[in-house]
Amino acid sequence: MEFQEYVNFLNSELTVIKGVGEKKSALFAKLGINCVWDLLYYFPYEHEDRRSFYKIATCPDNKLCCIKAIPKGKLLKKNIRKNIALFTLTVADNSGLVNVKFFSNPYYKISFDLDTEYVFFGRMVTGYGKREFEMKSYEKSGGGNTGVMLPVYHASAGLGQNVIRKTVRDALGGVDYLVDSLPESVISRYNLCTIDEAVRQMHLPDSEQALARARARLVFEELFVLQLALMFLKSRRTENSGLVFQKISVAADFAKKLPFELTDSQKQVINEICTDFRSGKPMNRLLQGDVGSGKTVVAAAVMYTAHANGYQSAMMAPTEILAQQHYNTLTSFFGDSLNIALLTGSTGKKKKLLADIKDGKYDIVVGTHALIEGNVEFANLGLCITDEQHRFGVNQRARLFEKGMTPHVLVMSATPIPRTLSLILYGDLDVSIINTLPKGREPIDTFCVKSDMHNRVYGFVKKQLDEGRQCYVVCPLVEKSDTMDVTSSVEFEEELRSKVLPGYRIGLLHGKMKAAQKDEIMTAFKNLELDLLVSTTVIEVGVDVPNANIIVIENAERFGLSQLHQLRGRVGRGQHKSYCILVTDADNKETSERMSIMTATNDGFKISQKDLELRGCGEFFGTRQHGLPELKVANLFTDIDVLKLVQQACGEILAEDPLLESGDMAMIRARIQKLFAEYDNFNIFN
Repeated sequence: MEFQEYVNFLNSELTVIKGVGEKKSALFAKLGINCVWDLLYYFPYEHEDRRSFYKIATCPDNKLCCIKAIPKGKLLKKNIRKNIALFTLTVADNSGLVNVKFFSNPYYKISFDLDTEYVFFGRMVTGYGKREFEMKSYEKSGGGNTGVMLPVYHASAGLGQNVIRKTVRDALGGVDYLVDSLPESVISRYNLCTIDEAVRQMHLPDSEQALARARARLVFEELFVLQLALMFLKSRRTENSGLVFQKISVAADFAKKLPFELTDSQKQVINEICTDFRSGKPMNRLLQGDVGSGKTVVAAAVMYTAHANGYQSAMMAPTEILAQQHYNTLTSFFGDSLNIALLTGSTGKKKKLLADIKDGKYDIVVGTHALIEGNVEFANLGLCITDEQHRFGVNQRARLFEKGMTPHVLVMSATPIPRTLSLILYGDLDVSIINTLPKGREPIDTFCVKSDMHNRVYGFVKKQLDEGRQCYVVCPLVEKSDTMDVTSSVEFEEELRSKVLPGYRIGLLHGKMKAAQKDEIMTAFKNLELDLLVSTTVIEVGVDVPNANIIVIENAERFGLSQLHQLRGRVGRGQHKSYCILVTDADNKETSERMSIMTATNDGFKISQKDLELRGCGEFFGTRQHGLPELKVANLFTDIDVLKLVQQACGEILAEDPLLESGDMAMIRARIQKLFAEYDNFNIFN
């Protein structure tokens, strides 16, 4: 198979695989699997070891294993609740009898042939003086799922494990071998197995050792593709000459006029940015700062510097609420000394505003995604700032950059990531960190309680409201769910209004509302027209209401640690003592660990480190949450040493082949193009 033919096959729709029609292809698409390549890289999250067989009499307790046995007697069923029943089957081998128990839908037709040998997979448990076998799955002896390390995939309705396993095997059978992306020199130097061996062993491993070697190869490759792409972007950007700002001392002059003193961290970051301004290269810097650390003041200082050097600045935020907030803050900082415009989807009289921006009548333009629309032109854009940058992809950052002639770029994030990880993760960015809070910021007292404490919790909330304060109540869902026992904002707002806090002014805010309606509710809360706001996570980013000093988070176990920390950051912004109350009835080790660290520290960097440790990068960042493509195999917490090796390898390759044009880079280019095209509709080689 020729190279391009091979790449075309990998990019083909799943319907090229035997047995996959349009209907099944649509089910795979719901799992994010749209082509053969996606399927081959849809790796199992675990493997069940079906190689261990035990006799019933000698089967150890609490060990996942197989027993071969013959059904004896009738299958018994006991309905537990709607759509769930407990089934019991007595089975025997030549060493004894045992009851096999399992849960299933009572309406499914389940039958066993008497005197036929089956393989049951599960674990033996002992309780109340008797032994039982808790079964996970079964098949007749001689089936294809016995005697192997069986892959277990994330499945979905209509697409079970056996269907996914068969489709993967058929796809692997469709090619003689997978072509390596990595150059032979890299494979040899870092002692990696081939990609063909890695992918096949990840799905159907011969042993634990083979699986570990396969994963090591795939971790290296995944990080290599991402890092090479980002380092390539950075090298291409630094080839260009950047704007040189000569007047740098004005940043310090601006800081002296503020009614408060900047922290040492803020001063250090401003110095780093000003050094970039003078370098002659386009700045591309990430500014990380914990919730409330004062990133906006830093942004104001460097935008003032851009203005003093004759350039416009653009500041892009992910929501209209946050854009409006930044506009108000900057207006309060600058007064009439700078002309500031607000550009969002709901901005009126846009034609005149756009003409004035193009003519250079505005020094700063604050806005949402509206800033990167094709009809927005600047007279001399010299500085681009994106806030909460994890909400924006590489493509969106690039489109804002293209509004000027190699302007300086600053991206800001309140999602703290340990410095060593951020330096590698954001390979196309330099990194600055504000690691101290402004003076006067008190820690937020955080408590974790069970729902049976609701009366005391909302009694405390009532006391705070009576003293003139305001409160957030955050729920994980908008509306009640039939499948999850989780508090919904719509349901809970009604309960608070009618039963718990009657007579108080209560508002409701969630993501299904239209933008204008959300703005109206949030404005009413900021203007003290509401006492309490029931919300989903739409308040997570940037909302600033100094009078709000208490936040109650219902079903706290449903949120990640970093998300809980972001939500907690909505309070503690004024002069009043602030509180965060986490409500959860979840009783498991991971939830206990997460709640413990939330109550123990307000340090976002410690919290994010723990979040990475507990959940891994996929859940920590969420899909596209960090502004980069999702990692499927690698874990930035456990694979830090591999990351360092990858950076070294990428640096060496770019030194020899800056444009990645040599023949052995063809597959890597194809991988990079696919990665960024499907993620962000972005071709970095253009």
